[in-house]
Amino acid sequence: MNLTMQYNGHSTFNTFLVLICALFSVVGCAHAQTDHPDVKPANFAIEELGNGIYVHHGAHLDIDTGYQGDICNISFVVGSLGVAVIDTGGSFKVGNQLRDAIKKVTKLPILYVINTHVHPDHIFGNAAFLQNKPDEAKPVFVGHAKLGDAMQLRKEIYDKLNQKYLGDDAKGSEIVKPTLPVKAVMDLDLGDRTLRLTPYAVAHSNTDISVLDSKTHTLFTGDLLFIERTPVVEGDIKGLIAAIDDLKTYPATQVVPGHGPTTKDWLTALNNSQRYLNILLTDVRNSIKKGESMERAMDTAAASEKDQWQLFDIANRRNVNTIYPMLEWE
Repeated sequence: MNLTMQYNGHSTFNTFLVLICALFSVVGCAHAQTDHPDVKPANFAIEELGNGIYVHHGAHLDIDTGYQGDICNISFVVGSLGVAVIDTGGSFKVGNQLRDAIKKVTKLPILYVINTHVHPDHIFGNAAFLQNKPDEAKPVFVGHAKLGDAMQLRKEIYDKLNQKYLGDDAKGSEIVKPTLPVKAVMDLDLGDRTLRLTPYAVAHSNTDISVLDSKTHTLFTGDLLFIERTPVVEGDIKGLIAAIDDLKTYPATQVVPGHGPTTKDWLTALNNSQRYLNILLTDVRNSIKKGESMERAMDTAAASEKDQWQLFDIANRRNVNTIYPMLEWE
């Protein structure tokens, strides 16, 4: 995403700044309640889904209530040859906690570090996985073909936000770009299992990928799916609706969303998210057709969904702020 976003030639740089500043406050996730056993190194809880799938659920926090770099789902998959990490958290500190948790589960090497998209709560733990012993190979960093450029374009803004909200915990939180870009569907070999990575056009962001494990049919959606808390649109709402349609066709048995609890009832979760997005899209279009201001649309769009989602008032207004300028030029 360029620092100056354009909709049919119209610059909306101020809108972009609002969106970036909003990232931290709109991407919280709920703690999951499960029956799976947990690994808890240094109070960093890991949910074990079975068959080598592990997930850490970040705290459900808005920026005003104490963002600490640990608000999204970060995961790892253990194969017979080694480990793949799926998102690394919002700081070097969180990345180190994840790395320590992996070491408590397996001595196998970390082969891949996958980022599902560019948002800071998912990428700033990457640097923790560069600290290998001299005799260890550095893992391959994997992401959407547009991820490296997106990281670079956002670096200055993200660094300032990290320093503002994380303080000392921001130390070491450096951008680590992908060394393996995902331009089309590709498989990563972990020995007894493969991970299928699928890139998307502009949806939640312009850098989204999903990950499907061949052994357990666990689907890691990144922020293409939120469960329990209001879905967030930074990219294109129509693209996100289409991406959800695509996700529904996958042979998954359980889903790890970008934020919220893991679920086996994943089609319902996708339908819930898509319902909200379709209502939001329809309501904003109607507001524009009636000549209502964006501020008015922020107060009314998708109001029928208010009781269905956490952090609705915060996230829904920001979603309107994102999509209203785009839809004006349909």
